[in-house]
Amino acid sequence: MEKKLKFIETSKLPTDLGEFKVHAFTDEENSKDHLAISMGDLLTNEPVLCRVHSQCITGESFFSMRCDCRYQLTESLTQIAEKGRGVVFYLQQEGRGIGLSNKIRAYNLQDKGFDTVEANHQLGFKEDEREYENISDMINFLGIKKIDLMTNNPKKINALKNMGIVVNQRVSITSDTNKYNEKYISTKIKKLGHLI
Repeated sequence: MEKKLKFIETSKLPTDLGEFKVHAFTDEENSKDHLAISMGDLLTNEPVLCRVHSQCITGESFFSMRCDCRYQLTESLTQIAEKGRGVVFYLQQEGRGIGLSNKIRAYNLQDKGFDTVEANHQLGFKEDEREYENISDMINFLGIKKIDLMTNNPKKINALKNMGIVVNQRVSITSDTNKYNEKYISTKIKKLGHLI
């Protein structure tokens, strides 16, 4: 299968957690940009702490309390900084792959009583439209041999393993719920099989 992911550039990314490197890639098939945000020496035989994270503008930029995405992103970067080595693969697939505008449409349906899975189905989408094929190219580009994966999503683990990525272990990443995301978290457990 022909590679569709093109490496663009790497630069320093100084943050209040420490200095990361950010590697930019473009999926030439759909013109979506993806990032690998790394710290430390990745060319090791030890498992590299990783998070595969999908963009969430509402949670990460506007601090929405409807999801746990912002916590998962900041906690992942924090754990990587504390360890001194790791990567967050940041994928441009908003709203579990349905896009930002459709995500707001799904929110409107959730306001009317649908859960997150039912809302996606009402809009004609699967419960999760995300794809992870680009991760393999990004991991190979960075020279990573095996990973410890920060996730609660068993489907994500299986998707990476099916691409030949060596997942040494799952690292749990959970946050407290609030009145706005209790149903969302509960649905992720009951309908999407998340290990929370």
